[in-house]
Amino acid sequence: MTVTEFLSEQSPENRLILTEINDIIVNADKNVTAEIGLMMGIEMILYKTKGFFKYGLSITKSHFSLHLMPIYASPALHATYKNLLNKAKFQKGCINFKKAEEMPLDIVRELLDDCARVDLIALMEKYKQDRKP
Repeated sequence: MTVTEFLSEQSPENRLILTEINDIIVNADKNVTAEIGLMMGIEMILYKTKGFFKYGLSITKSHFSLHLMPIYASPALHATYKNLLNKAKFQKGCINFKKAEEMPLDIVRELLDDCARVDLIALMEKYKQDRKP
């Protein structure tokens, strides 16, 4: 299934929210490619850079989820946007929300611009080096 097909299967209201956030992601981070895949048993849009997961966008019966490895890896980013997106529910590496109003698109755009600057490959390499005895 393609991203377009995945989006077309959603209700009109949900399709709008997902499409807007998808567009923000692919415009903010030119290094990612989008595909449909499973994560935590949920079919979602997975955004990868050089084959590595960077973002995910999903919908369940009860909420939407925006998964962001950069906020998982950066406590400062996490804290900043937890404050700015205070109507959404933050977890370690994802933001859950039920309505579009909980995720103002101007702030989501800023968040993704900041996340796009995070070089996950470099972070993973540093992590591997730091773990070596």
